[in-house]
Amino acid sequence: MTHGRPVVRYAPGKLFIAGEYAVVRPGTPAILVAVDRRVGVTVSGMDSGAVTVTSDLCPEGARLRRTRDGLTGYETADEERARSRLAHVRSAIEVVDALLAERGLTPPALHLSVSSGLHTGGKKYGLGSSGAVTVAAIAALAGYCGLDLTPEARFRLAVLATARLDAKSSCGDLAASTWGGWIAYQAPDRAAVLELARRHGVEEALRAPWPGFALRRLPPPRGLALHIGWTGEPVSTGSLVSRLDRGNEQHDAGYREFTARSTTLVRACVQSFEQGDHRELLQHIRDARQLLAELDQDTGLGIFTDRLTALCDAAEAAGGAAKPSGAGGGDCGIAFLDAEAGPAAAQLKERWAAADVVPLELRPADEETMSVER
Repeated sequence: MTHGRPVVRYAPGKLFIAGEYAVVRPGTPAILVAVDRRVGVTVSGMDSGAVTVTSDLCPEGARLRRTRDGLTGYETADEERARSRLAHVRSAIEVVDALLAERGLTPPALHLSVSSGLHTGGKKYGLGSSGAVTVAAIAALAGYCGLDLTPEARFRLAVLATARLDAKSSCGDLAASTWGGWIAYQAPDRAAVLELARRHGVEEALRAPWPGFALRRLPPPRGLALHIGWTGEPVSTGSLVSRLDRGNEQHDAGYREFTARSTTLVRACVQSFEQGDHRELLQHIRDARQLLAELDQDTGLGIFTDRLTALCDAAEAAGGAAKPSGAGGGDCGIAFLDAEAGPAAAQLKERWAAADVVPLELRPADEETMSVER
């Protein structure tokens, strides 16, 4: 194993285009896009055997030591809070450590630092910062330790690291942060994947088929411009998704119907992307908004806030289509407008400003612009 000089890797944030909530069920499709704001992770060496982690969101950092049970911290109140905030990084290190051990390699002492462009003043935009930092950390650790991993192998390690913390996560953010661009994505069965790694090891989990998982690239939406509005209201995706899981028969039947309708809708969206039919795509985005609104009404999740509703209505008034991106409850919404309709874009921003929605100057991040490996 070769390591020495610091290694820096980047991963972009993401937005959901369609398929939210349904995508948590294995094999159910969604569409995502990577955006050109990113997280950077630097891994460098240390003289001692410890592992230290710092972040611009957690500058006090955490000191960790390797034990048979994984990474353990020094028991102070400050470090306990830091370890909690850096849980995704810690899990990424533990998964890479496990892979190194299976290959007969000794995990090195290291310092890992995180710098994120997915927040302002500590307030997150809702662009998948946990997923991006996990993907960037896996890539940086692999590079520092001399592991030659394919994008899919890095994605699989990131899924293992994430699912250990939250088995309900769809991991769609990890896929967007790994591959970039516009993608159609189906989530693997995370419980099955974790069991595979537990019983047969991380190495086997990198090689074996994953039930439910699928990914394909999509061309950018021809003739349409993507606009992103930020409500300024951060929300925990995990908390909203967990509230959806009520475990009663009536709810389960309703969720199955929602998932089936979402699947049909996302597949129609994929076809519109691939055929370059922007008029059909606009209608599908409107239908996706309506589907989420019906789910919100049936479950009382609070997907639509006043600002998200105003964001969507403003896009409709400008001749476009819009919806919440992700779990809703705050964070961001997306809008598609005719790419040639300059006055419509100006009208949209004026209406957003009146509703306290902040336009984010983001662009889709493809393989060339997202610079995961640089």
